[in-house]
Amino acid sequence: MSQQYPPQHPQPQPPRKRGVGKIAGLGCAGVVVLLVVIAVATSGGGGDPTDSGKKDKAVASAGKDATKERSAKEKSPAESSRTQAEEFRACVAESGTPTEKAAVEHVTKVTGADKRNDILDAPEVFTDFSGGLAGPHQGQGKLIASAFASCYESDNGLVTVYDKNGEVLANANY
Repeated sequence: MSQQYPPQHPQPQPPRKRGVGKIAGLGCAGVVVLLVVIAVATSGGGGDPTDSGKKDKAVASAGKDATKERSAKEKSPAESSRTQAEEFRACVAESGTPTEKAAVEHVTKVTGADKRNDILDAPEVFTDFSGGLAGPHQGQGKLIASAFASCYESDNGLVTVYDKNGEVLANANY
């Protein structure tokens, strides 16, 4: 007797992998997510909900006058010889509070204050303080950041104040 094998049925083929479609779909989703993140970042976010948007009128008017004076002085050779730190100290001397004036005496260097594009401005203020964010001069660092925000304006700026070792003392939006 011969053995009979049952008839063989063809095996169903596994479904095709759609690797290209998945990659293209995920790539497009990634681009959309990236565009949303960029749109949110450039919109400014809405700011601090407790901020009423009203600056001290004396400081605001002095800031506008100082901006006009600075643009007029930029043409003179005496203005071009002043450093950014000297300009910042002069602005605080004109419109700052006594505690801000005392704190700004410790500023040694300012970078990035002269180039503003209102997209992402990130000036840096260096001081002769020590101790970093948890040190004893954190309050003076916040005063310096506040004074900087009073002197300069940007739609989306963040000033960072550093101690003499390069550690962050404070930062503030301006």
